[in-house]
Amino acid sequence: MDNKRLFDTAVQKLKYDVLKALIRNEYEHCYDNIYIDIPKEISPGPKATMRCCIFKERAIVQERIKLALGGTKGNPNAVEVIDIACDECPIGGIFVTPACRGCLVHRCKEVCPKDAIQIIDHKAVVDKSKCIECGKCTQACPYGAIIAQKRPCVNSCKVKAITVGEDRKAVINNDKCISCGACVYQCPFGAVVDKSLIMESIDILKKSENNTKYRVYAVIAPSIVSQFKYARIEQVVTGMHKLGFHQVVEAALGADITLYHEAEEWKEQGILTTSCCPSFVMFVEKNFPELAKYVSHSVSPMVEAAMLIKRTDPTGKVIFIGPCASKKLEYKLPKTQGAIDSVLSFEELQAFFDARDVDVASLEDTALDNASFYGRIFAKSGGIAQGIAEVAKEMGVEGVKPLAMNGIDECRAALMKLKFNRATENFFEGMACDGGCLNGPLCLTHGPKNAIDVDKYGAQAKEKTIGNSVKLYKLSLGESAGQASEKKEN
Repeated sequence: MDNKRLFDTAVQKLKYDVLKALIRNEYEHCYDNIYIDIPKEISPGPKATMRCCIFKERAIVQERIKLALGGTKGNPNAVEVIDIACDECPIGGIFVTPACRGCLVHRCKEVCPKDAIQIIDHKAVVDKSKCIECGKCTQACPYGAIIAQKRPCVNSCKVKAITVGEDRKAVINNDKCISCGACVYQCPFGAVVDKSLIMESIDILKKSENNTKYRVYAVIAPSIVSQFKYARIEQVVTGMHKLGFHQVVEAALGADITLYHEAEEWKEQGILTTSCCPSFVMFVEKNFPELAKYVSHSVSPMVEAAMLIKRTDPTGKVIFIGPCASKKLEYKLPKTQGAIDSVLSFEELQAFFDARDVDVASLEDTALDNASFYGRIFAKSGGIAQGIAEVAKEMGVEGVKPLAMNGIDECRAALMKLKFNRATENFFEGMACDGGCLNGPLCLTHGPKNAIDVDKYGAQAKEKTIGNSVKLYKLSLGESAGQASEKKEN
């Protein structure tokens, strides 16, 4: 299989190469010095293929190795900037292109609120010291000759957490950042990278001694069905068993339970936003603190599924696998109660398969049927809204008016209406990634077809309601309560 076809970009392929080499070394000890040998293997030279020289290429790979080993320990963010890789983008701003015709009407000049545009030698010229980058001139120019030029990372960050430092390097403001990872996928040079927890996950698997000391469970996000397109999801599950996982559980099972909780919570509050996307929750907390009271107190489906596992197997370890950068931040938050022990991305899972020579496409199937239709469609924007509307009816809860907020821009617009009491809806589904989790920054591939795959996956669910998932949830609570009572009596 040509692994170049697994990813959208060459940057993802570079990340994969580094991860694959490190994972293989962890099991086979094939390098004497990873910081020297791996860069030479990935960039053998003598000619550079990605950067100005072979030495810079290797230096960047060394920095990628550090991020793959967990990154800067003192930085709590799940995302970091590789300074040496960040030096190719222009600062940006309002820019007049050669398409300017020197027309007579000068609409660009007339519309500028700060008199930042002058006509010199029949051409528009922008005075950067006056320009506030409002963009009115870009809209007024009849030739489209004036453009707003921004760095891709800055443009992708909808919360304005990325700025450019004095050394022209990108800088992430952790106080504003919501760890959505949009900058990770959009940076053309791969200078913004998510930290990897792959070594932490491997350590958990190794110390289980083939699940004899304790069992290791994988909780997989429902968007996984849109990713490993060369194989069936049942084959991917078998491959994960070969990596050392005792059992694979759908996060969609936790999504079913989350729907149940949110329907009950909405019934009490009357206004509610979802808590499934940690980036959305951080967005509310940092930008609309007065609305934080409306964020559901339910834990995310990832955590709900993990809690269910640990109630039935208290010594078990749980590793979440999904498309999300912010899950690498969420799992350490106090509200998760230690339910998740580590987090991997789909990119990292692919590297894990290949480093361990697991040919997923050739494997037999392992059945996967943990969740309902509603839980599985959480992966796409609108899935939660669709689910809550139907589940509320089944539970006899009336009056729910859901709204799907697709991406941070839509979240901001809808939350502004809620803030000023102009919203007509009363249940708000927030997704930081455009399209939902199926287009998360750590997906192998992105695109509209992913939504089709998720819909098919949902339709294949044997359970069409959340009833059995809720029964399992309540049963697990009863078992844990009984165990606690028995211990107390002893």
